[in-house]
Amino acid sequence: MKKKILALVLILLIAGLCAYFYITNKKDTSNELTLYGNIEIRQVDLSFQVAGLVSKLLKEEGDTVKKGELIAVMDESDYNANYKKAEAEVERTLANQKDAADKYKRYAPLGDDDTVSKQEVESLYNTQNRANADYNAAVANRDYLNNQLKYTKLYAPEDGIIMVRVQEPGSNVSKGQPVYTMAKTNPVWVRAYVNETDLGNIKYGDEVAVYTDTINPKTGKKREYKGQIGYISPVAEFTPKTVQSTDTRTNLVYRIRVYIYDIDEYLRQGMPVTIKVSLTKEK
Repeated sequence: MKKKILALVLILLIAGLCAYFYITNKKDTSNELTLYGNIEIRQVDLSFQVAGLVSKLLKEEGDTVKKGELIAVMDESDYNANYKKAEAEVERTLANQKDAADKYKRYAPLGDDDTVSKQEVESLYNTQNRANADYNAAVANRDYLNNQLKYTKLYAPEDGIIMVRVQEPGSNVSKGQPVYTMAKTNPVWVRAYVNETDLGNIKYGDEVAVYTDTINPKTGKKREYKGQIGYISPVAEFTPKTVQSTDTRTNLVYRIRVYIYDIDEYLRQGMPVTIKVSLTKEK
């Protein structure tokens, strides 16, 4: 009997100590707003501006690219031939333009004393104008075909990471058909939702801490990032299905966007995160 009483006292003592340490070590979070959201990264489909045969794809999925870096090449033989033909047409029309201009300059004064008829002078004048128009059209066509030739090379529009390699060398693609899908490395933000009751405690420009579920092996803690509230929706909406529960599915919330400053390679599209907003700062 004494052993049972002693064991009961010991259990109560341990429970009391646990309760004491829990209460004394519990952080006061009444001055902190906790929100939950997901990482969002802008993605873009990269494609050639002309149709043709893909000859080289220089990047694989997961590769990092820099703005202006060459990432794919199309067979340019037909486009190059068309451009050379256009250059030859420019030279031909330029020669005709000079010839027409010289003839008009030489014969126009003779029309004043009727050595050359006025009708012939007018014909030479019109021929000169047609030669000028032909030359201008040839130049415009050459410039257009030069652009088409340049479009056989695909360059990265921004810094980013290749997410999907859609095509392979030897593929015939049409104009605008995706070749790669690229995720931009900047900006990276978090889409989150705040209840109407908490809306009055946040504003544009508020500094926040963002935590992922990944543990940093160097610190043994969750990875932490610094961010700023950059957007608060002016319109309320029902709690999204992705974050609904039986208690919140009828609640109205406001969508916010948190821009992350210290972006690194560990942030991924759709990754769930926790946002901590301090409410003790002067608003």
